[in-house]
Parts: sequence; C-alpha cells; structure tokens
Amino acid sequence: MSKTDKLTIDQAELVNEWMTVLPTTLHETDQARVWADEADPQALRVHIMASGHTGYTIDFKVTYVDDREVRVELTDVQQGTTHIDETSEIVQTMVDDYIRHIHECAQALQRVTHA
Repeated sequence: MSKTDKLTIDQAELVNEWMTVLPTTLHETDQARVWADEADPQALRVHIMASGHTGYTIDFKVTYVDDREVRVELTDVQQGTTHIDETSEIVQTMVDDYIRHIHECAQALQRVTHA
C-alpha cells in the first residue's frame, strides 16, 4: 500500500460516517451499530440485528485494505443469546447479503475515505 492509498480519515469520524450511511444500504427494518476497533486503527466493528422474528445478530470486522477497499470478516453469529453454526445455508445467505451491503457502504463512503 503506498502512502497515497492509506486511510487518512480520523477513526471516530469514520465511525460516524458509517453510522449514517450503513442503515441506508441495509434492509429498512434491520438495525446496525458501528464502533472503532480499538486494537486496529484501520478497522471498524459492525453489529447487525436482522429484521424479523429470527433474532439473529451478526458481527463483522471491517478492515480498510486501502482508502477504497475493505476486507470483511465474519466474527460471530447469534440467535437470541445462543451462538449458532454460521455454516447453515440460511445463515450463509444472510452473511453474504450483509457483506454485500457493507461493501456498498464502503463504496458510498469513498467520498470521505478517498480524499
């Protein structure tokens, strides 16, 4: 990564931008929280509460590879208070869908990350 591709936005400002834009890329009834990854200044944590009666919550680590591209890692899936198998087809479909939404959000935020 060259110096020009490095993320230059303040992490707290980035979190605020994600909190504003991410809900616009998700399903209308989904809810999300975003916070700074304290161990990694190039990363954010995203917690999505899936809509409906499923009670699924899905956690991701979103790391900026450069000022335009993010790597999204699934860190946890729960149903209610129970950790569940993330390899089931239903969960994988939801995870893939949310990863797409996270990438959409990162693309929308290039206006602030790729200054």
